[in-house]
Amino acid sequence: MRKLENSELDRKSIDDFKKSEKTPLILILDDIRSLHNIGSVFRTADAFLVEKIILCGITAKPPNKEIHKTALGATETVTWEHHNNVLEVIENLKKEGTLVLAIEQVESAVFLQDFEIEKNTKYALVFGNEVYGVTQEAVALCDGSIEIPQLGTKHSLNISVSAGIVVWDLFKKMKWSK
Repeated sequence: MRKLENSELDRKSIDDFKKSEKTPLILILDDIRSLHNIGSVFRTADAFLVEKIILCGITAKPPNKEIHKTALGATETVTWEHHNNVLEVIENLKKEGTLVLAIEQVESAVFLQDFEIEKNTKYALVFGNEVYGVTQEAVALCDGSIEIPQLGTKHSLNISVSAGIVVWDLFKKMKWSK
């Protein structure tokens, strides 16, 4: 076994990335405090060709050198926008036919492993503040909720870790499920 060189990884150029068919996922980051979390989510979005990131509330936006430290250029490839009010974002996406899901521990949440993708559906995933999670007002507007099962003593994951887990799982189900 040999580690691959960067030149062997068949990486897309920025232009090729922008022209590529995107995964029908929109990531909504609401009131995220950590610039490193924001940058990490941009990298995950780049890796799985996510359609767009919507930054809401106090979530910082590029250009920002602290976001860039973890995004490593993904802010140049992934489409993003900023809105002050997450509730308006959710309402507008739903009007456009996007299925909006909170990534949160709520009554009647579907565990990630049990969540089934609907064909020809665009999804928006709402990730909330590192301390308080997705607000109750936002949860109430969402079409549903996905929960990542956790078996240890902690009952939450870092937002960038949660985004990576959920995006990978949905990407895999969209791309390779029969």
